[in-house]
Amino acid sequence: MGFRSLRDCVEALRRERECVVIDHPFDPHLEIAEIQRRLFRAGGPAVLFTQPRGSAFPVLVNLYGTKRRIERIFADTFDRVRRLVELKIDPTAALRRPGRYWRSPYDALSMLPRSVRTGPVLARSTRLSALPQVVSWPGDGGPFVTLPAVYSEDPARPGPKHSNLGMYRVQLAGNDYEPDRETGLHYQLHRGIGLHHAAALARGEPLKVAIFLGGSPAMAVSAVMPLPEGLAELTFAGVLAGHRIPMIRRAGRPAIYADADFVIEGTVHPGATKPEGPFGDHLGYYARQHDFPLLRVDHVWHREGAIWPVTVVGRPPQEDTLFGWLVHELTGPVIPTVLPGVSSVHAVDASGVHPLLLAVGSERYLPWKKSDRPAELLTQASAILGQGQLSLAKYLFIVNGGDCPGLDAHDVREFLSHLLARVDWRRDCHFHTQTTIDTLDYSGQGFNAGSKLVVAARGEPRRPLPRELPSGIGLPPGFAHPRLCLPGIVAVTGPRIEPRPRLEAESDAAIWAPTAEAAWAADVERLCEAIGPNHPLRAFPLMVVVDDADFAAASLENFLWLTFTRSNPAVDVHGVEAGIHHKHWGCGGPLVIDARLKPHHAPPVEEDPAVTARVDELCKAGGPLSGILGG
Repeated sequence: MGFRSLRDCVEALRRERECVVIDHPFDPHLEIAEIQRRLFRAGGPAVLFTQPRGSAFPVLVNLYGTKRRIERIFADTFDRVRRLVELKIDPTAALRRPGRYWRSPYDALSMLPRSVRTGPVLARSTRLSALPQVVSWPGDGGPFVTLPAVYSEDPARPGPKHSNLGMYRVQLAGNDYEPDRETGLHYQLHRGIGLHHAAALARGEPLKVAIFLGGSPAMAVSAVMPLPEGLAELTFAGVLAGHRIPMIRRAGRPAIYADADFVIEGTVHPGATKPEGPFGDHLGYYARQHDFPLLRVDHVWHREGAIWPVTVVGRPPQEDTLFGWLVHELTGPVIPTVLPGVSSVHAVDASGVHPLLLAVGSERYLPWKKSDRPAELLTQASAILGQGQLSLAKYLFIVNGGDCPGLDAHDVREFLSHLLARVDWRRDCHFHTQTTIDTLDYSGQGFNAGSKLVVAARGEPRRPLPRELPSGIGLPPGFAHPRLCLPGIVAVTGPRIEPRPRLEAESDAAIWAPTAEAAWAADVERLCEAIGPNHPLRAFPLMVVVDDADFAAASLENFLWLTFTRSNPAVDVHGVEAGIHHKHWGCGGPLVIDARLKPHHAPPVEEDPAVTARVDELCKAGGPLSGILGG
């Protein structure tokens, strides 16, 4: 059951017109990535480029680009995974409904990987430079592997039971990497490979690593699943793939996936790092160049007929948005068992995932006492921030589901309206300062450094949310163009913060200077002081200062992206009539978030106009893309 190679998957999708093969030569440098972004936006098919320039290996894009295609790829196993999830939630369900769960023991058996002596991936070997050198954005530091499943094992307890499979970006070339010998290995905080790397360092020995591409599509999905610590991703991959994952084990070398299309195997030696990046990442900005572990490549293997899979990340939504949807589909029902009292959690893709987390919790304390003060919600918020990748959340908004039965955190508009109608800014803001944030988020004071804001709200509505802007809005000098983003939310164009060129070897902290911060804050404080008790904007509970209010208000996605990727709560959250009482910050009027682009922020990714024009020509009638993206 399930596909064992990308070639099998492509052929099945071709028969169903979900995949198109194009023999025209395309350039892996920017051109293929631009086509991928257009395919995703158009809801187009997967595309196999058989003649990428500079490589003999065909390139596959947009495989996971639509919900329909994902459901087709895993049609044989979706329901099996759901049944196992149901049994995880309630093991007694098998006794009540034996007809539904009769084969679940066999499905569980398929979770166990199996050892083999050889496999298709060992058919041939090649060099890093022979692989498709796909570059996604003009400012990228080189070609990257964007759909890898990076495999490692605990050096103290080798074997699949204590293994980790994660999707960490891999820089194939560029910077100071020795051609055909070295790659960059970028992994972020709270990733399983980090535990293995730390264990290897403690033992003073290199960490063996293998990078898998292709094979069953289940492998890439499993590499992004937020599984609990101690549950190996290979076990989940077996259920989703519909067969036990075959692993080749050889003395003194990393275990490798026998059915992969490609495997890059190597070692990370103690203390070996080199600059990796820049890279246009999933927040929509360039992750800057930083030192990351260096993988010394020992061998590159590939199977006959191997296909190189590619995705492109950037300002959401992109193809990885569908990975988030799939994760929710498969694991959403488990949330209440992991986080008691929490019915739904949503890492908002449009905001770059980690910058904004929405949650629906419950208030079960003192059921006989009527109250609008958050109590258990704060306990649940702490539990959420203690869960693996959820701990990277920068803004966490949590509400009481009992105030609106059926409210789902995935309905962003309804959720924000529910919260803003009930929140008391004097009481409901809870800051975490001088802490860690996402590695890719440059809104803080430095690499991995920033703050968090938990907003917990419950009770009856305390205000109506205005749905249109009043006339005659007076604003202080430098502020203009107030625009309604959502009910109760206004964006205002603020004074422009002039960019400052980064000097060679200058740190983020040098650009993020106290004097500059004070000037940015003074701008917003002038606005807050102007919003008096009778000001027309006083009725709006949330205001956002941006560089372009028209852009912010043009769509929900624009508002979410600007607001939550360009602000650091402890620095950029202000308020009308703000004050501190018993070390607790709050405000009596609207909350005001400064979401202007600042000099220490990473630059947004933008497409190369020349490449865009070239792809436009290829889409015209008679061009190789005319039947897919144009013409």
